[in-house]
Amino acid sequence: MTDTTTRRRARSGGGAARRAERGAVSFETARFITRNIPDYEVLGEEALDIIEANAETILEEVGVNFVNNPGALQRWRDAGADVRGERVHIPRGLARKLCATAPSQFTQAARNPERAVEVGGRNLVLAPIYGPPFVRDSVGGRRYATMADFEKFVKLGYMSKWLHHSGGTVCEPTDIAVNKRHLDMLRAHMTLSDKPFMGSVTDPSRARDSVEMCEILFGKEFVAQNTVMTSLININSPLTFDDVMMGALEVYAEAGQACIISPFIVGGAMAPVSIAGTLTQVLAEVLAGVAYSQLVRPGAPVIFGAFVSSIDMNSGAPTFGTPEASHITYGAGQLARRLGLPFRSAGSFCGSKLPDAQAAYETANSLNMGLLSGVNFMLHSCGWLEGGLVASFEKFVMDADQLGTLHQLARGVDMSEDAQAMDAIREVGPGGHYLGCAHTQANFKTAFWKTELFDYKPFETWEDEGARDTQTLAAIRVEKLLASYQAPALDPVIAEALDDYVARKKAAEPDAFL
Repeated sequence: MTDTTTRRRARSGGGAARRAERGAVSFETARFITRNIPDYEVLGEEALDIIEANAETILEEVGVNFVNNPGALQRWRDAGADVRGERVHIPRGLARKLCATAPSQFTQAARNPERAVEVGGRNLVLAPIYGPPFVRDSVGGRRYATMADFEKFVKLGYMSKWLHHSGGTVCEPTDIAVNKRHLDMLRAHMTLSDKPFMGSVTDPSRARDSVEMCEILFGKEFVAQNTVMTSLININSPLTFDDVMMGALEVYAEAGQACIISPFIVGGAMAPVSIAGTLTQVLAEVLAGVAYSQLVRPGAPVIFGAFVSSIDMNSGAPTFGTPEASHITYGAGQLARRLGLPFRSAGSFCGSKLPDAQAAYETANSLNMGLLSGVNFMLHSCGWLEGGLVASFEKFVMDADQLGTLHQLARGVDMSEDAQAMDAIREVGPGGHYLGCAHTQANFKTAFWKTELFDYKPFETWEDEGARDTQTLAAIRVEKLLASYQAPALDPVIAEALDDYVARKKAAEPDAFL
């Protein structure tokens, strides 16, 4: 499609776009969280100094691998690092110096400007689960994910009041070729939701496709001047940066798009069993990754990531919601703030196979840990089951409902004159009740967080309605949300251009399922 054709269609499609916008239903989404509560800190200044000094020692003496990436090795040589084969030894202080050009806060735009998010500072942005090959619901059980499942999750995310971000690979649509599914996933995020989203990182060419699709959605000039994607770059812990992830990082950094530089840590397997040792390795890996992003483009937006779980030493399986993971996450938050970088960690983590009591306990621990540790971008905030192998529809809406409690907790304690309620206490006096007083009547609609899922009815009513447990109620809510879904308005010219781009890209190469 030529630029002239695009302009012509844009002119003819303007009226249709405006009519679609007027007729569309917009669902309420809460603004990203701004904390009015303090961060929970487990480390003193001496401990932070020791961890940073040890991380610098690792970078200098042990070094980090940049595999199959001659361009990265040359960038490091030019910056003054000691490169031996594919091992990069970074002189003490160099990585820290390079990290200084990364912004402490950035805005990620959304196609609905009212749903843009601020990443960093006192803010918390909530995004859904990322990456599972399986899905589960109460009807079909556990099965491989399809594109239809992916689209359902995007719709549920769009409908969720407390979720600020559409995410990325909410599940892996295994019915579409590996080399082409990123195109369908991105188009789904762009057309079925108007919240911010993530790009593809499974190959540098797919990252370029992501940038080009965003140029269709937002316009080339807008993408050149704004962050429109925040994408996940995992480090192959310990201390290894592969060419696929680094290639994607290079594409995004060059385009001014944000990357989460995130070690993938299972304590005892990919890092030491001790909290201090793990934090040291996490910091070393993040320093190297963020520094490299700034070698590609100084000022490129990045996020200090820390995905951490402990391990069951009997089975080797990762464990979640544990005290050790909490201590590491709290400490990593302190290290991120020390570097002046936004922080990504936590989520609705659990190891349970079902959305049961184990899932609830572990998820609650993990979500609250994320709030208190100062996380700015929380991936996996809803839908996680079975150590991240499964995206659950019921748990998605259960977790999304609980994200409302994070909003309420983060507000802190209101000490305004109205909140002090002295007039109410005077009006009611000893022995009275507050149900009918003026203060209650003025504030009861907003005073308490209200679940859209849990059952607080009397036992007799609950029993008469079928004695439904939470998973049953969640299944009903999934169907209700999907039945009431209406896609946000999108200019038909843009929608057609996206369809054309996806069709041309898919036709250009054969399917590959590996």
